[in-house]
Amino acid sequence: MAAKKEIRIGLIGTGFMGRTHSNGYKRVPNFFPELEYTPVLKAVCSRNAEKVQAFADQWGYESIETDWKALIARDDIDAVDICTPNDTHAEIAMAAAAAGKMILCEKPLSRNLAEGEKMVEAVEKAGVANTVWYNYRRLPAVTLAKQIVASGKLGRIFHYRANFLQDWTINADVPQGGTGTWRMDVEAAGSGVTGDLLAHCIDTAMWINGGITDVSAVTETFVKERMHAITGKVQPVGIDDACIFHCHFENGSLGLFESTRYARGHKALYTLEINGENASIRWDLHDLNRLEYFDHRDESVVRGWRSIHVTDGDQPYMDKWWVPGLGIGYEHGFVHQVADFLKSLETGEPCNPTFKDALETQKVCEAVINSAKSKSWQDTGVEWTEK
Repeated sequence: MAAKKEIRIGLIGTGFMGRTHSNGYKRVPNFFPELEYTPVLKAVCSRNAEKVQAFADQWGYESIETDWKALIARDDIDAVDICTPNDTHAEIAMAAAAAGKMILCEKPLSRNLAEGEKMVEAVEKAGVANTVWYNYRRLPAVTLAKQIVASGKLGRIFHYRANFLQDWTINADVPQGGTGTWRMDVEAAGSGVTGDLLAHCIDTAMWINGGITDVSAVTETFVKERMHAITGKVQPVGIDDACIFHCHFENGSLGLFESTRYARGHKALYTLEINGENASIRWDLHDLNRLEYFDHRDESVVRGWRSIHVTDGDQPYMDKWWVPGLGIGYEHGFVHQVADFLKSLETGEPCNPTFKDALETQKVCEAVINSAKSKSWQDTGVEWTEK
């Protein structure tokens, strides 16, 4: 067997996403042994030396840094993985691009469109490989949904609807800012559920159904003031706790999207449904190995929703895992993205979504926020070219 080509990873950020990405890097060599490239966990960076060393020991990183600029400056780092809060994505990515590093960036791409445009310009000028971690695309049932729509089985698409519901902020004592609750701070996050949760729904929707052309949105912030975790001061809350928007797709279909952190009883309810003239499909993250399918062309006496258990070897990604009938989990979407990124280095093709692709999702998010503020329809300016 030919020697593997090493891709030396420098991970910045040791929170939840740092763990999911690290797990992805570690599992790929076991389950995708045919890849020419293999990831090497060269360095991990976080500001607290004791905590970052503990993370390195747990996940097998060879070394640590406490300054991301030092990590980027290292000659033994090929790819920089950005797992930090949204307000640092642009600065880190542009510095990494200038240093000629490949970049894998957590979603959303940026806090706003202006930052995202600078990031796209930086990676394109540098010519470095790049991708954004919209992991739900790479769950096998969601990938299968994409393939079914692309095959034309549904016929003309009429409706796309999705929601992402949580309940973790239904408490006025939850602070904003700081390590655990930076998503509540508009300066760090850019937006609330729009950029955090709906960005996932939007990315998947355009990947499956094409570009979103215009939006009409409503947002709400239920708790208007919260204490800041760092300063201790009570200050206005700038993020959206809930968002509902409807839209038009380029193909003429209608979209309906909802997200909230105020849906008691839901921790991560992400569902999508697509209705076409011939058939419909729907998916639920809580039952992520199943895709439901309804085909009106079935004989009437047996016509109804069928449940497709996406675990067979001829279904997306599943030939890499277990025997038919045995499911996989949330973490596998990240394994698949690592594998796809490494494969893209072999083929020279981009690993979607690239920064440029993710900028289109950012355009929709920005139009949603602007629509809610102005109480008007907003054009997105989306130019969706990804297949």
